[in-house]
Amino acid sequence: MMDDSEVGIMASLSRSSSLGEAVSGREHSLIYEDDELYIPERRPSLDLGPSPMDTSHWHDVDQALSPAQSYRSMTSDDNAIIISQEDGSPTRIELNRADSYSSCYSLDSDDCEKRIPKLELKDETVSDLPETPELNQDPNEIRHPYLTVAFTFKAICKILGRLSEEEIRVFKMKLWKRHPKSFNTPPQSLDLVDLVDRMLECFNLEVSLLITKNLLEEIGQKRMIDHLQTLCLRNEVRCNLSETLKRKYGGICEESAMKGERRPFDDVFTDLNITSTCDNGPNIEHEVITIKKLDSNQKSGKLLSTKDMFSAEMLEHSHFKLMLITGVAGSGKSMAVRRLILDWIEERTHQHVSFLFPLPFRELKRFENSKISVLEIIQTLYPETKKLRDEDYRCDDCKIMFVFDGLDEYDGPLDFQNTSVLYDIKEPTTLNVIVVNLLRERLLYRSLSLVFSRPQVNHCIPWDTGYDEIDVRGFGDPQKDEYFKRSFKDPDQAARVIAYIDSSRTLRIMCHLPLFCSLVADEYQHIFTGRATWSEPPRSITYMYTKLLLALRQRRIFRAPDRSLEDERGFLIQVGKLAFTMLERGQYKITKYDWKEVGISDVEVVVNSGLCTQYITKASVLHQEKVISFIHPTVQEYLAALYAFLTFTNQGRNIYEQQLKDKLRGMFKANAPMDLYKSALDSSLQCDDGKLDIFLRFLLGMALESNLELLRPFCTCPVKWPTLTEDAAALIWRRIGDNQHPARNSNLQRCLEELGV
Repeated sequence: MMDDSEVGIMASLSRSSSLGEAVSGREHSLIYEDDELYIPERRPSLDLGPSPMDTSHWHDVDQALSPAQSYRSMTSDDNAIIISQEDGSPTRIELNRADSYSSCYSLDSDDCEKRIPKLELKDETVSDLPETPELNQDPNEIRHPYLTVAFTFKAICKILGRLSEEEIRVFKMKLWKRHPKSFNTPPQSLDLVDLVDRMLECFNLEVSLLITKNLLEEIGQKRMIDHLQTLCLRNEVRCNLSETLKRKYGGICEESAMKGERRPFDDVFTDLNITSTCDNGPNIEHEVITIKKLDSNQKSGKLLSTKDMFSAEMLEHSHFKLMLITGVAGSGKSMAVRRLILDWIEERTHQHVSFLFPLPFRELKRFENSKISVLEIIQTLYPETKKLRDEDYRCDDCKIMFVFDGLDEYDGPLDFQNTSVLYDIKEPTTLNVIVVNLLRERLLYRSLSLVFSRPQVNHCIPWDTGYDEIDVRGFGDPQKDEYFKRSFKDPDQAARVIAYIDSSRTLRIMCHLPLFCSLVADEYQHIFTGRATWSEPPRSITYMYTKLLLALRQRRIFRAPDRSLEDERGFLIQVGKLAFTMLERGQYKITKYDWKEVGISDVEVVVNSGLCTQYITKASVLHQEKVISFIHPTVQEYLAALYAFLTFTNQGRNIYEQQLKDKLRGMFKANAPMDLYKSALDSSLQCDDGKLDIFLRFLLGMALESNLELLRPFCTCPVKWPTLTEDAAALIWRRIGDNQHPARNSNLQRCLEELGV
C-alpha cells in the first residue's frame, strides 16, 4: 500500500501540473527516491478537458469509438465496487482537453497535422482487436462527478508506479498491441507520466480505467486491480461526503444586509488568532485601568491557523493523534471547525486525510440512551459511508480524521480507570464508553481526533494520554475591521458599523470575540433591512453586553436544559455578587477559596454559562493551581452592575448600605433608585485608579428603556423608573460642577453618554 508521503506527492502533482500537457520531448522518467514515488514536474498545461482529443483530421487513423458514460464495468463480477481516491481528494475541475496536442505530432514541424511515421518493432505485432474496448452501459447514463481527469490520472499513475520495470515494459508492449492506432510510435520510450497522459488524450476516463484493468489482468496483477477499484470506491464516497458537508457547513446563519440571503461562509470568514500555547488566561485589555497578566502562561507561543492542525508536516514530527482545541465562549471555535471542514472539501488543506467526519457532541447526544457502535454512528450521520469496507477504516493509506465539536456540552462521567476498552468500531456499546475511549486515543489506532471545547475545570484527558493542545483567542485588532468589511458588501454600511465600535474603546476591545462581532453585525443588519425600531443601535455599551449575556444564556440551554428562569435569576445574582466583591478588592482571578463563599459550582460558571474561563497558573516550578477568571474584566464589571440592579429591583435593597440598616430603613421608607445611583457614583469617584468606572457606566446604562426591556425576564417586579435617566444626568452634572474630582470628569462625561445625554 502506498504510504502518506506518496499520497502527498501525487496530490502535489495534481496541483502543480496539467493532466493533458504535451508529452513530446520528455527526457525524464518515473523513478523512486528513498522508496517514494517521484513524478517529474510537468510543463504548464494546455487547455485540456474530459473529452478525447479530436482525431477526425488524422490521416490513415481510424477515429476512436464514442466515450462510455459510466465506470461500472470496472467493478469485479462479484462485487460492484466504485471508488475513492486514496488521498481522499475529489477534483472539482475538469480541464478542457479539446485543444490539446499530443506526442503523435512532430514539434519540429510547422504543420501540426504532419504525422511521424509509425515504427515497427521486431517482436511486436500490431493487433487487429478493436481500438476502443466496448463498455456495456446505457449511453445516456450520467457519469458520477467523482470521475475526473485529475483523479483518473493520479489513480492510474499510482497503480502503474507500483509495477516493476519488467512489468511496465510488458504493460506498454500489450498496450501497443491492443491499441496501435492511438500511438504513432511504440510507447516504450514514454515515461509513466507521458504514458498515462497519452491514454487520457486518446480515450475517455472510463475507457482508460478499463484498459488499465484489462492489461493488469493479463500480466497477472489481480492485487493491483483490487487496489485500483478501492481507490475509485473511496473517491466516490469522499465526493458524496464532501457534498453533504458542504451543504451543512458551507453557509452562514447571518443574513445579507442587502437582500436577506444566506451568505457563503468563505465570503465572511476572517482569520482567527490561534496560538500554540494554552493556559493564556483571558484577554485583559481595558479602556480605563491597566491589569497585570494574571499569572497565566508567560510564553507568547506561535501563531497558527486551522491548516496547521494535524498538517502533514506536523505529523512528520509528532506521534500524537489527539489534539485539544480550547477557547472561551464566543472565541471562534465553531468558526475554526467550519474553516477546517470547508478547506478539506475544497482541497485547500489536509489532503493527506482521506475522510473527515465532523461528530458534534450536540448531535451525538441522540445516541445517549442506546447501544450503538462507532461505525453505526458514522453511517447514521453520513449514510454515504455505508459503501466503505472494514479495511478502509484500518489501513495505513486511508487516513481518517474525526472532528468533535463541543466536548463541554457532554455531561457524562469520564471514568478513565474503570471504563471498558473499545478497540472494535463495529462493537455496540454506550456513548460514554465511546467518548472515554476517544479521549484515551483508542477509538481507531490510526485515526486523528480534533476535540474542540471550552476550558474544562476537571481536565477531560487522562494524564497518561499524549496530545497536543492549542488555544483559539478570537480576533486580533485588524481582523475586527476585516470581519465587518466581509459581513457587509456595501462599503458604506461596513464603515458605519466600524464607526460604531470605534465610538467606544470598550466596544472595540470586546470585538476580539467573534460572537460579540456577530451580535453587532446582526443589530446593524436589522437596521439596514428596516426591521429595527431605531436607525442606530443605542450608544450605551450596556446594550451590547446585555445582548452578549442573552446569547450565552441561549447557548447554555444545550448544557443545562432543565434550569428554570428562577434558577437562572439566582445564578446571575450569585455570580454578580462575587464579581462585585472582587471588583471592590481590585481582584480579577477567582481562587478555590472564593468559591466557598459563593456556593455555586465552578463547572456551572465555566462550562455551562461561558461567563468564566479556567487556566493553570504556575506558582512555582513544582506547583500548579487551577484559577478561574471572567472571560474579560468588563464582563466582570457588567455582572457586578447587574447584581446591584437586580438586587435593588427584585429585593428593594441597596447593596451599598449595611444589612441591618437596610432592614430598619425598609420599615419606614423604601429605597429610591437614585439612592443606589448616588452611592455608586460617589463610590466610583473615590477610586483614583478608576476600577469602578466601567461598572458605574453599566449600572447607569441599565436605566435606559432599551436595556430595561432586555433585562425584564430577570426582574420579578415591574420596573418603573420613568425619570431616572434625567435625575441621574442631573446628579452627574452637579458632580462635574463641584469639580471636587477634576481627574474623573472624563469618566463622568462618559456616564452622560451612557445615559444618552
